[in-house]
Amino acid sequence: MEKVPELHQGDRADDWGRFLKSRYKKELGEISRLYPHRRSLVVDYRQIERFGKAGITLADELLENPGKVLEDVWDAIKNNQLVRTRDGKEPKALNIRFTNLPKKTAIREIRSEDINRFISVEGILRKTTEVRPRIVEAVFKCPAGHFTKKTQKYGKFIEPDGCATDGCTFKKVELVPKRSTFVDSQKLRVQESPEGLRGGEQPQTLDIDVTDDLTGTVAPGDRVVINGILRSMQRVVKGEKSTVFDIFLECNSIEIAEKEFEEVEIDEEAEDEIKKLSKDPMIYRMVTHSIAPTIYGNEDVKEAITLQLFGGIAKEMPDGSHLRGDIHVLLIGDPGIAKSQLLRYIVKCSPRAIYTSGQSSTSAGLTATAVKDEFGEGRWTLEAGALVLADMGIAAVDEMDKMQKEDRSALHEAMEQQSISVAKAGITATLKSRCALLGAANPKYGRFDMYGDIADQINMPPSLLSRFDLIFIMTDQPEQKRDLAIAEHILKAHGVGELIAQHKKTPIPGVTQEFIEQQLKPVMPDIDPAFFRKYVAYSKRTCFPILSAEAKEAIVGYYLKLRGIAEPNKPVPVTARQLEALVRLAEASARIRLSDKIEAGDAERVIHIVDACLRQIAYDAKTGNFDIDKVATGISKEKRDIVRVIKDAIRDIGGEGRRASIDQVIEAAAAKGFAHDKVREGIEMLLRHGEAMEPKSGIIQLI
Repeated sequence: MEKVPELHQGDRADDWGRFLKSRYKKELGEISRLYPHRRSLVVDYRQIERFGKAGITLADELLENPGKVLEDVWDAIKNNQLVRTRDGKEPKALNIRFTNLPKKTAIREIRSEDINRFISVEGILRKTTEVRPRIVEAVFKCPAGHFTKKTQKYGKFIEPDGCATDGCTFKKVELVPKRSTFVDSQKLRVQESPEGLRGGEQPQTLDIDVTDDLTGTVAPGDRVVINGILRSMQRVVKGEKSTVFDIFLECNSIEIAEKEFEEVEIDEEAEDEIKKLSKDPMIYRMVTHSIAPTIYGNEDVKEAITLQLFGGIAKEMPDGSHLRGDIHVLLIGDPGIAKSQLLRYIVKCSPRAIYTSGQSSTSAGLTATAVKDEFGEGRWTLEAGALVLADMGIAAVDEMDKMQKEDRSALHEAMEQQSISVAKAGITATLKSRCALLGAANPKYGRFDMYGDIADQINMPPSLLSRFDLIFIMTDQPEQKRDLAIAEHILKAHGVGELIAQHKKTPIPGVTQEFIEQQLKPVMPDIDPAFFRKYVAYSKRTCFPILSAEAKEAIVGYYLKLRGIAEPNKPVPVTARQLEALVRLAEASARIRLSDKIEAGDAERVIHIVDACLRQIAYDAKTGNFDIDKVATGISKEKRDIVRVIKDAIRDIGGEGRRASIDQVIEAAAAKGFAHDKVREGIEMLLRHGEAMEPKSGIIQLI
């Protein structure tokens, strides 16, 4: 009876031998040639399934009893001498790696019955440790010179009780590192993808143990599928063994999933519906009305956010440079104008989005950081932040004006280069953050002063502002007609909400589902958020429009008009960044229609939006020109002119000493047509910036 399992065992090894000979002859030959530099055979699970009747048995067994299967495959390679090294010997160690498993297990759904089974999990890499050697077979030596071997497992180091040689009584043995076998090892922590999470669920994590040639292949922020065997390890709390076990995944293979928006499942029925919707002449109105319908008005802002959701096209140039396709939008507005509400709604509509508040997030929480903690056993590990986790999606950052100065500077690189460089504690790494940023901020003094200079009221560095494609100033100006409409809209929404709540508790006679739906119409999105996400994902996946000649002409015409080339001494109105923004926005506009061509209509639509933005932030009322310097440098052209005149006046009056009476300077500048109060402001600015000082009261001296 004893021989049956062995025969059965032999059969399995023979089946694997036949399978490898028929499907993986070439790969095994390559390993023979390149061993030890290549020592992993990657087997596609789908190939095993297709290998006749035996294949299905082998595939099922791999999932149920992976440890045994790996030994069988190893036996098959040995018995059939499938791999020979250059000197004709058998290779010492080969890794058999299985990929493309049919079913992925969600991290939060891993249960005790999965222990010791082969599973596949998908997620984002949150942390990685450094690669370090780990002992797998320890050799010990006793004082008499005998050697004892002890195989080591993951976790605690196991020492033998004494010398294993017969007749030797020595209990004291010491490790001989030279004779022991080591393997490269690394620990990873994978976090669930944010797409699957709804509401305030905390994403769960799983630790992965990676060894040998898989180490060092992935970086935090990568989306990965990890296949491996789920193992358990007993918890030890303060030296006491616990009944609760920790789980970790013994990694067998890693697949880097670079598929944007593939997580959103779109079946044929949904695809037909998407195509039908894209042909609707009212598509733009419907899409705009599907964004935060409970918020009244703000059509321009909603349209801009829609364009941001669809995004432009990221371009890789032959010289290796990267042009971003993501559109960054900043909303600056008085309190209580529903900015945060808009941000929260976007997170619902986007296939991949993360919401964070600037006040509570540090630069490390936004970008990436090196931390020293339990995870790396006290070593430094790299941890990815919100912008890395929102890669290929949208990062909504609220209260950007409340962020610390140094935290804000971390956004510069993330916005333009779309990568994040970390150089801390000996770790230098560059992580990808290809996300569109939707920021919200309040004015510096709580509310906008409509007569003041707008640039003075935005509490953000000009270098950061210039990176936003669209900046909206959302002011809360009392205006009877509009206020009445907003009040009615808000009260209607609340009234319907109260009706639904009451109806749930005790059904009200005469209130039917149809009646409620009728009442809800004004605050219901035209396109359901779940379907909207599919629409955005489908568009980003399949639609790559090209500029038509008419659209090019319209965009270039508008750009040149803004630059106002005729007058040389005009404030520089617009930079090339605005031109790039126009192109990106036009691409997004064509994507909404799922069109392959950017038409003149798209160009006009985005020119209208950009124009509305520039009028708010960069319009110089005195000269009637656009002055982008207000935003790009924080100092308008007029201020720079005043400063120049003041400096010249001090030099003229003071001669070599470069000092003059403030009153004289004001008179001299006023003679050139500048208002007294403006000149005083200019003098204060010089003093504040340290370009001049006041040695005595009423005297100014240039430094």
